[in-house]
Amino acid sequence: MDVFGFTRSKLASDYALITADTHVHSPLFGWEKASAVIHVSPEMGARFTQYTATIEAGGRSGSPGVGVQRFFYVRSGSCTLTIDDSNSHRLETGDYAFLPADLQHTISGDEETKLVVFEKEYNEHLEYSPPEPVIGKSSDVPSEPFMGDEDARLQTLLPIQPEFDMAVNIFTYQPGATLPQVEIHTMEHGLMMLAGKGVYRLSDDYFPVTEGDVIWMASYCPQWFVAMGKTPATYIYYKDIHRDRLSEKF
Repeated sequence: MDVFGFTRSKLASDYALITADTHVHSPLFGWEKASAVIHVSPEMGARFTQYTATIEAGGRSGSPGVGVQRFFYVRSGSCTLTIDDSNSHRLETGDYAFLPADLQHTISGDEETKLVVFEKEYNEHLEYSPPEPVIGKSSDVPSEPFMGDEDARLQTLLPIQPEFDMAVNIFTYQPGATLPQVEIHTMEHGLMMLAGKGVYRLSDDYFPVTEGDVIWMASYCPQWFVAMGKTPATYIYYKDIHRDRLSEKF
């Protein structure tokens, strides 16, 4: 509790920094023995939803809704993902899954489990078939130097294929490493710091960030990051891909 009402959280028209001291837990419709902190949503102008779900042992997820695809990353604990009531997979900390829109599935808590969740309506394109489910371990995903920098390494968790209209990556920086440029682009981002600390530029503002912080970046929001401290900084982030307003006309 801060008796003076101070927080690092800030909301602006093209970005938001949301820190743990401002979290409010709410029930999730259709979920059992579970709660969520909804960090990013259309109510703030975003085109997707990002939340942290906490499932108790014996709890279970609900549906994301008609036409909505779901990606989740196990931040802590373990759970069982069941697809179509028959195909089950046990996921532990660092594992992840992508579930295409309208795929019947349930996430059940084997113990108290925290999930980083991204959901968005699937933007269909008539030339492509809907994507298939993806289930993986982040520890098995190779990290590649970003733009040749060995100290800034990127893990791409989903296939970069046109049937996918979303991407989720994990970025790890050694202390002192940076994004090589201030980025300004059409993609929208949702991000959670998984480890370490640093400074994030959002528009014309600079913020210290640390584990558990969430950032929303609207399209064309200027953005940049530097890792600080004595340990690597890691974040997981979402972006929309392979769809633009012109291609949607065809």
